[in-house]
Amino acid sequence: MLKMALFFLVVSLVAGFFGFSGISAATASIAKILFFIAIVIFLVFLVLALMAGQAIF
Repeated sequence: MLKMALFFLVVSLVAGFFGFSGISAATASIAKILFFIAIVIFLVFLVLALMAGQAIF
């Protein structure tokens, strides 16, 4: 998912460079949403891993 966010970020930068502001804004917002979803999933798995690590001891 993070790769998709980086892909949309690159597409947004290229579209902005060539003057397609509407496409640039849309892909930037998609990249931002995917990035935050990836952060939330990472935090959920981090908490689950820490809880599983405590259950062993």
